[in-house]
Amino acid sequence: MIKFPYGMFDFKSIITEGYFYCDRTSKIPLLENARSQLFIRPRRFGKSLLLSMLENYYDIAKKDHFDGIFGRLEIGKNPTPFRNSYYILKWDFSCIDTTGTVDDIKQSLFNHINSKIKGFVLHYKYNGIDLPEVEIDRNDALYSLDSLLNSVRSTYRAVYLLIDEYDNFANKVMMGVHKDISRYEALVHDEGILRTLFNFVKSNTTSTGFDRTFITGVSPVVMSDITSGYNIAEDIYFHNKLNDICGFKEHEVRNVLKSIVKECGLDIERAEEATAIMKTYYNGYCFVPRLDEYVYNPTLSLYFFKQFQETCLFPFKMLDANLATDESKLEYISRIPSGNELLIYLTEINNEVAVENLSDRFGINEMLDSESKDTRFILSFLYYFGVLTLCGETEMGELALKVPNLVIHGLYVNRVQRMLLPEPRERDLGKMAAREVYQRGNIESLCDFVENRYFSVFKNRDYRWANELTLKTAFLTLLYNDTLYIMDSESELNRGYADLTMIIRPDKRRFKISDVLIEFKFVTLQDVKMTGEEAKNLSKNVLYQLPSIKSALEAGQRQVLEYGRKLDEKYGNLRLKKFVVVALGFERVCFTKVSTTPPTRDGVSCTRVL
Repeated sequence: MIKFPYGMFDFKSIITEGYFYCDRTSKIPLLENARSQLFIRPRRFGKSLLLSMLENYYDIAKKDHFDGIFGRLEIGKNPTPFRNSYYILKWDFSCIDTTGTVDDIKQSLFNHINSKIKGFVLHYKYNGIDLPEVEIDRNDALYSLDSLLNSVRSTYRAVYLLIDEYDNFANKVMMGVHKDISRYEALVHDEGILRTLFNFVKSNTTSTGFDRTFITGVSPVVMSDITSGYNIAEDIYFHNKLNDICGFKEHEVRNVLKSIVKECGLDIERAEEATAIMKTYYNGYCFVPRLDEYVYNPTLSLYFFKQFQETCLFPFKMLDANLATDESKLEYISRIPSGNELLIYLTEINNEVAVENLSDRFGINEMLDSESKDTRFILSFLYYFGVLTLCGETEMGELALKVPNLVIHGLYVNRVQRMLLPEPRERDLGKMAAREVYQRGNIESLCDFVENRYFSVFKNRDYRWANELTLKTAFLTLLYNDTLYIMDSESELNRGYADLTMIIRPDKRRFKISDVLIEFKFVTLQDVKMTGEEAKNLSKNVLYQLPSIKSALEAGQRQVLEYGRKLDEKYGNLRLKKFVVVALGFERVCFTKVSTTPPTRDGVSCTRVL
């Protein structure tokens, strides 16, 4: 039975206690090409485990345990000359309290460093390596560090410094937890303690001091602000051979699922279903420009593995609550003047955005200055935090980015819904109307809600995508349900594209709900040559007789019939409800429920503003 290390990042325990591990030790020689390195990945993407791997590999105190830890792994077969040759000093800036005054934060930082120095001395003493006395100054951790390095130099060895979540300070500020920019600037600018600390590390980066340094974080923000204090780190997060160092490959995921299916005594087809589900929800991350190779989020994958193994069922909820806080990044973008429109655009699953290149340096002033937030900044920000990913190049030679998978797409949908319907009661009413669609095949209530509630929001805001996309966004944010459905927008069906499909997850087909297919059309007021007020006052019969409306409904019905046939061929055994929805500006919504036979005029219904 496979043991899954969900929530674990102690490399030694994972290996020696027989937990599941995808071997990435072959990457270690690549990491020896530079003395000081900065590695960036989204949160909950395995960075702490990577640091733990390096800690166990290079720690001189673990030399006698090398074979037990690494013997069966790739690096154990071909170790580098530097294995088990360093003292290891490790900091974790997520442990530092960033509340209170600048002096409070400074003291918290000093306390953390001093605590790690004490642990350093005890660790090596316990392993039979006595160091000359190290003096600890509670009020000056830099003095303590200097004393530590002097002690280490007497042994003719050096220190490998590992720093986890180096940008924790900036993340708290930029996400709005602590909005006092002056406090952040006091930490990183001029004689700020964070800049001073990194300047100390830089000045002691020698073969008898900090011979090597490996730093992890989720963005390059802090490094930009302390550049003069620490300008020696090599950025390795775009290295094409490190794209998968903190993610799972598809064949690795597939093999694990086959093992779980065998443990559960399920048919082998269940492994294929599970692979398809995980690929849809968790795959799609590429961190290297022009690489076009994708990895699975490791935390979400372990969550799925563990749930599936324990119950022999797929998880009820595909989003692990530990990643739900990523929505705060989208909330930050929504506060930028052009951010709302971009989020609405990206709510479409297959929509891509292009940028000439990604910013590899931007400071906190750019984060907080609205005039500095151009498209390149926004897209770079979303990329670093894992809610956009690279997906190749455009025909014009620019980098293309998209939302990586369905679980992240759900965060976009939730953010846009909250943005457009800030009142919880309004959202509840919309969700109730949406349930009518897939529970009872009734779309009238949902069309009425969109017409009377959502359209008033769209009319009051200057969205550039005020067209069919906006209409789809309104329905998608209400219908979205990744607990029961595999949601798709612009699903490709033999060179045709269905606007919105909701296919019941394989493990949910026992419920009395329907698969859903909707085709959207948008008719402008200019098309019918009338004002919004005139459109509001049209009777249903007159509205349907408008040539533009009639043409749009008929075209949509033909498309829905064809797409429905292709969906049945693709999936089989569907309980498909098919609809065409046509909007007339932001005033009216028309709909028809499409049967397997060509619809008649009597099959068409329209809602109007009450």
